[in-house]
Amino acid sequence: MRAAMIRVYRLCDPESMANRAQSLPENAPGSFFVDPTCIDCDTCRQIAPRTFGETGEYSFVQLQPRDAADTRAALRALVACPTGSIGTADKSGIAAAVGDFPLPLTPRVSYCGFNSRKSFGGNSYFVEHAGGNWLIDAPRFVEHLARRFAEKGGIRYIFLTHRDDVADAALYAERFGATRIIHRLELDSQPDAERVIDGFDPVELAPGFVAIPTPGHTRGHTVLLHASEFLFSGDHIWWSRARGRLTASRDVCWYSWSRQVESVARLEPYSFEWVLPGHGERAHFPREEVRSEMARLVAAVGKG
Repeated sequence: MRAAMIRVYRLCDPESMANRAQSLPENAPGSFFVDPTCIDCDTCRQIAPRTFGETGEYSFVQLQPRDAADTRAALRALVACPTGSIGTADKSGIAAAVGDFPLPLTPRVSYCGFNSRKSFGGNSYFVEHAGGNWLIDAPRFVEHLARRFAEKGGIRYIFLTHRDDVADAALYAERFGATRIIHRLELDSQPDAERVIDGFDPVELAPGFVAIPTPGHTRGHTVLLHASEFLFSGDHIWWSRARGRLTASRDVCWYSWSRQVESVARLEPYSFEWVLPGHGERAHFPREEVRSEMARLVAAVGKG
């Protein structure tokens, strides 16, 4: 049993686990806790918003889980945490939470979990497709995910939105013989990528998969639109819980805010239902609401 639990811990974080002796003072008393290694990436708050809150500098346990569903969500957050900053006194459910990933969002699209410190905790996604499965951005490499991907037919393509969120893409590409796709202006982050996007015009990469360059956050940032339903938006746009709308941020724009504003407007004519970002909250809208949501966003970023 002890050896099995050690293996589970290594799945959760290859470097360390949270230290209860350093539990943050803001944590609500009880089994779950967060320690000061937290980098405030928002992963746990997306997965288990009832349990985890934020101070502006890090996450903390705002309310201990009150039922089985809350506990399972908190354990998923523990597994996904890129820095191993979440701990719990009761470790009996961790193995089951590991087994939940990749976590289905729809019958074809899943959230990978196992967020990587290398990507500052960025999210990644797995798309099952008859023409070959896709990985959008990359999680940290763990054998559990690799086995699950293999069970689902492997990975044919790895689409990388930009340099910040490549994480362990090279390891997954090597494991599955996958084609990595990235914009030329981001190529120094994955110099041996198998397919390179040039210029700033939309490119159909495969039937139902369109790459749309969206410079701003970085010079070659590119989003992926799948089946006019799923927009994998990287660090370009995301849902803001605080603002209650889609948003983009000048504060985390590393290249050009004016270019990012232009790139946001480029997305307005497209149709989709899901916004699946690398950082920030996921969002799902009825298709008829997308245009109004995008119009609100374009107006908001245009004001600066």
